[in-house]
Amino acid sequence: MTALPTSQELWDALARIPDPEIPVVGVVEMGIVREVVVEGRKATIRMTPTFSGCPALHLIRAQLEATARALGFEEVVVETVLSPPWTTDWITPEAKERLRQYGIAPPGPASGVPLEAAPTPCPHCGSLNTSLKNAFGPTLCKAIYVCNACQEPFERFKAL
Repeated sequence: MTALPTSQELWDALARIPDPEIPVVGVVEMGIVREVVVEGRKATIRMTPTFSGCPALHLIRAQLEATARALGFEEVVVETVLSPPWTTDWITPEAKERLRQYGIAPPGPASGVPLEAAPTPCPHCGSLNTSLKNAFGPTLCKAIYVCNACQEPFERFKAL
């Protein structure tokens, strides 16, 4: 008989799932996975999407379920929790640094400061001489900027 997986083993396994849109960060460190409940061979995973219309939502749900089943859970329930809504404050500091290294300006605190009013350091050269070019980037959670110092375009993760 095999030992029942623990909630910590499940957390550890879920932490290895990369965000489908930003593979340098994981879904746990992005704050998408909110809670794990283990009851024998049943696992309940509660998640909050970054946006309700996130195109990767179904893929994340499938990866969470597959990861739990691979640990030996016979029943896996993945629940979507919308309240309180996800905020960029839930992203770990380590994940924010990896976003920057990847070339995406990480979000600042979710303080309600308008996107164009907050200084945005260039993730390439660190200059604050940057300009918002489009509030709508390749995904709903990012905006497009350009650095006026090094001339590199970059994405910024929106603070929510």
